[in-house]
Order: sequence, then structure tokens, then C-alpha cells
Amino acid sequence: MSFLSVQNLKKSYAGVDVLDIEELEIEKSRITAIIGTNGAGKSTLLYIIDGLVRPDAGKVIYNGVEHSASSTYDIETARTKAHVFQKPLMFNSSVFENIAYGLQVRGLTKSEISLKVLEAAEWTDLTSLLRRKAVTLSGGEASRVSLARALVLKPNLIMMDEPTANLDPRNVLMIEELIARINNEFGITILLVTHNMFQAKRLATSAVLLLDGKIIEQGSTQGLFENPEKEETKNFISGKMVY
Repeated sequence: MSFLSVQNLKKSYAGVDVLDIEELEIEKSRITAIIGTNGAGKSTLLYIIDGLVRPDAGKVIYNGVEHSASSTYDIETARTKAHVFQKPLMFNSSVFENIAYGLQVRGLTKSEISLKVLEAAEWTDLTSLLRRKAVTLSGGEASRVSLARALVLKPNLIMMDEPTANLDPRNVLMIEELIARINNEFGITILLVTHNMFQAKRLATSAVLLLDGKIIEQGSTQGLFENPEKEETKNFISGKMVY
């Protein structure tokens, strides 16, 4: 059984087709980069896979559970996923409380929450900031809180939507190192939406090029970037396609 499968997926808004994907298979415990132009449907695909948006047709099958126009994930399945959004959303509370939120929703005890939050904070170099108000953090710090908030749940799948957008090179490097460590040490499957082709090459095992809501090419990252089969892919990675 496939870990994550997208089949005959269609989505439109106000009569405009946003997604039309015949088939997509995501390998377990790997990092898969989803690349493409602005408006290609990358974020919408992530939202549908996460169960936040229903498709008009077709389905996503995650861990054997279907999400479609007529059915969706049960609560146990939904809780095995986490989403890191492009713009980190911080609650007006401490960094500790922000990281702990998902655990509190799940009903863990205070001692269990404290132990897990401290572990996630150490992983993401946030231990010294746990008492700080999260809304006062820098962009890089807030991005690390978002990662810690996902990591603390120890999900099977983390979806990341441009997790290093608008960060300086130092913070980009820190976030990329964390993503690689999370995947390598915990075996968490990561779906990474990124405009940064160099980032995709550095981090991902597999890559998917999405244009106008359709998959143009998919395969190993090395193969897609070094020996693309489609003319659109060649134009995209060479910079001939403006986006």
C-alpha cells in the first residue's frame, strides 16, 4: 500500500481550474520537493493533501485513508500530519505555549507536555526563548517555532509551504539543516513546496514540477534537474520560464 497517493485530483475556484493531477505517489520517509511557478497550484495541493480543502473530484489516499469530495480523514489519521505554513502564525503567548498547543489539544499531561516541548526546543535551538512572547520573535526564530510545533507531535508527515521564504541566508541554512535532520533522524516524510531550486536540490530525494495545476515531470531530484525529459522542465530549471 502506498504511503501517500493522489489520484485523478481536480480543483477549481470561480470556474478557473487550479489542479488537474492524474497520479502522484509520495514515498515514505523521503523529502519530496514540489516546485513550479506562482499560481501553479502548489499550496492548494498541499492544503488538499492535509485535508484542509476538499477536491472537486478525485482523491488523496494517506496511510490507507481517503480524503475526497465525499469523505475525509478520521481524527486519528489527521493527527499523524503537521503543516508548516509560509507565514508563521504565532499565538499571543509564550514560545513554550506555542510549541505545546498541539499536545494540549491531544490531552497530554502537563509533565508529558513539558518533557516533549523541552526536547523539541533543544532540537530547534529555542531553549533560551521558551519564556519569550512568540509575537516578539524575529522571522528566523518564528520559523523555528513553527518547525518545533510540528516536530513535537512526531507526525508521520510534515507539509512545508515555503518554510524559508523571506529569511536571510543564515536562517535559511539553519532551517534547511533542521529539515534534513528531522527527516534523517526520525524518518518523517516531508513534502516541501519551494521556489528555491537550489534548496530542492540540496534537500529533496524526489521532485515534482507543477505548472498550471498539472504535473509536468516527476522523479528523482538529480534526474529532474540534470537530465529533464520535458521541454517545460528544461525551460523552468534554466530560468527561461519567467515566474
